[in-house]
Amino acid sequence: MEVILSILSILNSIPSPYSDLIAVAVIFALIALISFIIVFLFGGKGPEQAQEPETQQDIESLEPEGIEAAADLEVVSEAIEEVPDVQGQEFQAQIPEVSGEILETEIPAPDIDEEEIITEVFEEEPGEQIESLEPEQVEETKEGLFARLRRGLSKTQAGLLGGLGEIISKREIDESLWEDFEETLIMADLGVNTTMKLRENIETKLSKKSLNTADSITDTLKEEILEILKSAQGAPIEATTSPFVIMVAGVNGVGKTTTIGKLANKLKKDDTKVMVAAGDTFRAAATEQLEVWSKRVGTDFIKGQSGGDPSSVAFDAVKAAEARGIDFLIIDTAGRLHTKGNLMEELAKMKRIVGRELQGAPHETLLVLDATTGQNAIQQAKLFNEAIEVTGIVLTKLDGTAKGGVIVAIADELNIPVKYIGIGESLSDLREFNAEEFVEALFYSGTEAVH
Repeated sequence: MEVILSILSILNSIPSPYSDLIAVAVIFALIALISFIIVFLFGGKGPEQAQEPETQQDIESLEPEGIEAAADLEVVSEAIEEVPDVQGQEFQAQIPEVSGEILETEIPAPDIDEEEIITEVFEEEPGEQIESLEPEQVEETKEGLFARLRRGLSKTQAGLLGGLGEIISKREIDESLWEDFEETLIMADLGVNTTMKLRENIETKLSKKSLNTADSITDTLKEEILEILKSAQGAPIEATTSPFVIMVAGVNGVGKTTTIGKLANKLKKDDTKVMVAAGDTFRAAATEQLEVWSKRVGTDFIKGQSGGDPSSVAFDAVKAAEARGIDFLIIDTAGRLHTKGNLMEELAKMKRIVGRELQGAPHETLLVLDATTGQNAIQQAKLFNEAIEVTGIVLTKLDGTAKGGVIVAIADELNIPVKYIGIGESLSDLREFNAEEFVEALFYSGTEAVH
């Protein structure tokens, strides 16, 4: 302060009309200089800088009311140390190798390209998970299985019997009723040819029995459908030789990979050794998903290089199955190539290679069809049958459609045994096809007994 007063005295002694202004300017300059020196020397902190707590007591004082702090900071340190360093690395789910262990990692749905194979594109449901693949430990009762079959066919039952109930209720049997009858069956995807055949047979039977009530139409329809399905009921798969080779075909999106996993689990339950071969080398996601299935149900697994020759995978699989004493070898195949012709040629080639390496193989050639595609499933079956001589059909997703009547058209038109049907997501929902049980569930009214 004395320095400032001395400077002001000197300035006042200088004669000038601006002495007062100069004095004020000098005072402000000196104050600014002194403030700068203080900040520079002592490193003062600005008002916006937060004071960090330096003691454990300070840390505890910052916690919200009602929430207890961790015992100490070591808990946080340990948690951080347990986090894997995934920078620059592709994270892969660890798949438990022990059958029956719960898999908690969601498996993303495979990418399906947009190219058509037969008449339309079939895509997997987005976000499809494999949480439901866990083998079931509790054996179900026969009544429980029948109830699940009825539940799986509920949409088809509502579409077929619900429609019939509306047209035959309080009506006489006339031409108008028969037209509505045909329309209902066609809407349930029984197909035109099968529908006309059923109408003709039912009319003939009613005439012979002198029946003219509308209820007799439903009863006779049940008899006719049972007769058709019985002729198409396939025998269960049994290992008549070792290895027993099963070749599985079908376009992408029909549930082929899921079917293979469930079939492997079903065969393995009989204490047999099962191997799965990933023959769809053109779609990496198919191989990865099939490998997950294989580890879940506890089977051997064979795969080749991505984009490699599928026939070479089939060749290696047959050799490995023979060397390891495998009872069942299930070979997956491609579901879509660049053109329909290429696909069928590749499938035929795989079948020839397998037959050359093991006499009589493949012993079963299963075709997986999606029930929700209706009449298009029949066209697929005709094309695949011409190329590889299909020995059995697996009809999936019956629980997701009101058009499950396509199974009647398949049985009537194709003359190919129906081996399995899919009526839900769980492992036991891949069922060996039983015509009587199927018809009983389809026409169930709550009074019939379980056979």
